[in-house]
Amino acid sequence: MKQIVRQIGVNKKAISWALIVVSLTTLPHTFAGTREQAKRIHDRLAGVPPNNDVLDQMESLVSAGDVRGAADIAMDNPAFYSVTLKNWITPWTNEDADVFAPLNDYTATVIGITRDEIDFRQILSGDILYIGAASAGVPAYSNTSNAHYQALEDQSADLKQVLQATTQSAVTGLPAEATAGVMTTRAAAKSYFKDGTNRAMFRFTLINHMCTDLEGLKDTSRSPDRIRQDVSRSPGGDSRIFNNSCVGCHSGMDPLVQAFAYYNYEYNIDSDPEGEQGSLQYNQVGETDTDTGSRTQGKYHINSNNFPYGFITTNDDWSNYWRQGLNKNLGWDQSLPDNGSGAKSMGQELASSQQFAGCQVTKVFKNICLRAPQDSADRMQISNMTNTFTSTGYNIKQVFADSADYCKGE
Repeated sequence: MKQIVRQIGVNKKAISWALIVVSLTTLPHTFAGTREQAKRIHDRLAGVPPNNDVLDQMESLVSAGDVRGAADIAMDNPAFYSVTLKNWITPWTNEDADVFAPLNDYTATVIGITRDEIDFRQILSGDILYIGAASAGVPAYSNTSNAHYQALEDQSADLKQVLQATTQSAVTGLPAEATAGVMTTRAAAKSYFKDGTNRAMFRFTLINHMCTDLEGLKDTSRSPDRIRQDVSRSPGGDSRIFNNSCVGCHSGMDPLVQAFAYYNYEYNIDSDPEGEQGSLQYNQVGETDTDTGSRTQGKYHINSNNFPYGFITTNDDWSNYWRQGLNKNLGWDQSLPDNGSGAKSMGQELASSQQFAGCQVTKVFKNICLRAPQDSADRMQISNMTNTFTSTGYNIKQVFADSADYCKGE
């Protein structure tokens, strides 16, 4: 009997210690000292450890409550641009979300916008492009090659120093009104305007910059009047599939994708099947596409026999049917019109939504905290950072600093 009691006593002690351990591991991670916090800020932002002098400076700032100052020191490290930002952005530039894809004008432009603390909404509408400075000694920017950026990567150029801002209209020949941030970069065109119907550009813009795929926006209550001819109204001979599924995405997507009606990625499919020497092509005012008899690219009229009574695209006028119905909760900016012409104004429509702002903040949080938001405290932090982001000029660098601050004790 005594032995049983003694055994129970031992187990009580074991249980008590176990409870203490569980309690400690489930409490917020606030036990790291200021030096450890400073190092974690640097590690998360720059991806490399700081030297002792840098760590001393950062520790002093963290101790004084100036975490943004400490974060700025970490973000001054070239690795923040050439490693952290490059790896964060590169998957957006290709359908496979390949982080190892080469440096290109899409990635470089977002890095430059981040470095210069430019309104991040410009990534979907700005006449903006970042190229390597002449002093880098690399081939000039080309509309038909990625050699300029490949050379920068091959020589491990310091992107923080070498990138300089210019405009797409000055370098690529696009009219200023036809520029739409990264959507009209060569890299994006090669990935998303190549072949197809230009719906890929819209879909991957949603995935990369609105944090949702089309399935998440399906709404069968919207009018199908702008759905193109290439979408069968009776797939497999069953009209219920269209009415209950296809219409949910296409009724909202097709009126918005019309903004890309004048764009294509042209390449020689015989000699260059991967389109490595291809270029973005835009039908300017006065140009007529031989397949359509208008400025609209021929790809907008392919497979017209699928449903001859479907919508025929004759211009780049877009409308946002998702301002009503289920997708009203994306938080569209009511100060903007719900329609327009061309990719630039459509990009402004997307980038001015609450969904866009929250998406950028959530992506940064995951990148710096190395996890998705998990609980009410995390969700409140996301909300607070989003409010700061939108009220301080959409400065994405501030979001990186705030995320590092929040996770510095973990």
